[in-house]
Amino acid sequence: MKNESTIFGIRAIIEAINSGKSIDKVFLQKGLRGELFQELEGLIRSEKINSSYVPIEKLNRLSKGGNHQGAAAQISPVGFHSIDDLVLNVIESGVNPLFLLLDQLSDVRNFGAIIRTAECTGVSGIIIQKKGGAPINGDTIKTSAGAIFKIPICKVDHIKDAVYHMQASSIKVIAATEKANQTIYDVSLKEPCAIIMGSEGRGINPSVLKAVDEQAKLPILGEIESLNVSVACGAFLYEAVRQRQ
Repeated sequence: MKNESTIFGIRAIIEAINSGKSIDKVFLQKGLRGELFQELEGLIRSEKINSSYVPIEKLNRLSKGGNHQGAAAQISPVGFHSIDDLVLNVIESGVNPLFLLLDQLSDVRNFGAIIRTAECTGVSGIIIQKKGGAPINGDTIKTSAGAIFKIPICKVDHIKDAVYHMQASSIKVIAATEKANQTIYDVSLKEPCAIIMGSEGRGINPSVLKAVDEQAKLPILGEIESLNVSVACGAFLYEAVRQRQ
């Protein structure tokens, strides 16, 4: 059974995964057992699908009183691209690549706002991590003003995978971090590049920071130490536009 973007029932979710549906997240009832439930858990692990164990009350809300059998899943309203195909297609098209890597953003409205700005600034594609980030739901779509349907989005197991893929394709990777010694205005964005934005609280994972080519920050002239991530992302992307004009 399903409503707008949620399916529920163990067998329905298993069938959705096996048929190749883009599953954003699966919610499983805490403490539930059973052969079919274990089959679903195994499938979630093998397909590396984002999941969490929740109280039955949350499942009741998600299924709106339907027979959820202890499991519900959010279906992504968009299909995801292969990073291999996307990077190759962009390079072969002759466009100067500009990619955006998002390291586990948690707020769907920030995610949507960033997608909108990325589309407006000619970003070639957005890469997100399979687990730990904000889902693509109605709020994401609304905040993106429909841009989510116009820009390719890829999912990878870990953002570091995307970093290494970019570097192997001669695309410079730049991390947006307040820990940087130089500002974005000291960095060249004219050549093929990918910009990484971190999560709202933690920023960019330290292991990812170690793998990038350059780090850059925005100058902060006030007393508050950081900008909202979607605002910071807009400043970075428009600096790339300015340099490439």
